[in-house]
Amino acid sequence: MRNRAILPAMHLIPDVAAFQKRLGALPVATYKIGETVLAGGSRTGRLLILKKGTVTIIKDSIKIAKVTEPGAVFGEVSALLDQPHTADVYATETSQFHVADAALLVQDPIVLLYVAGVLARRLEGANQALIDLKGQLQADQPRSVIGKTIERIEGLLGPSANLAYAGYPYDPYA
Repeated sequence: MRNRAILPAMHLIPDVAAFQKRLGALPVATYKIGETVLAGGSRTGRLLILKKGTVTIIKDSIKIAKVTEPGAVFGEVSALLDQPHTADVYATETSQFHVADAALLVQDPIVLLYVAGVLARRLEGANQALIDLKGQLQADQPRSVIGKTIERIEGLLGPSANLAYAGYPYDPYA
């Protein structure tokens, strides 16, 4: 089932069927509960696209996100900035990922547009959350409200694109 909030972004992918075909042609890696999918500080040179399962993202010993949505991308920031992964990603249930070499970003404009759309939506969400936070501080909102907004910002700026907050352009499995 498609998420109606993300349908307007489908224009970013010029040929949805071609993207789905490319995704389906990629090898699939399976991680069991507790296994490390990506280790902070490492360089894998890979993009991982969640096919199914649940992962948790930990940065500096703090859980910043739980990701369950198919299509979430991991490793994109590391690949684009040519830097090590910035957080640990662990499978919290058996999880499968489509695995692509990070070089696919420069070889395939459709994949690059997809990742750019995910990152742009994450940045837009973080900007809105920052505006919300400033308003909450000015209105002297309770710490619990401010804390939830800070958690939202942390999740948005985390190393992975959780579809719920990143504005995933479409569900390739719908």
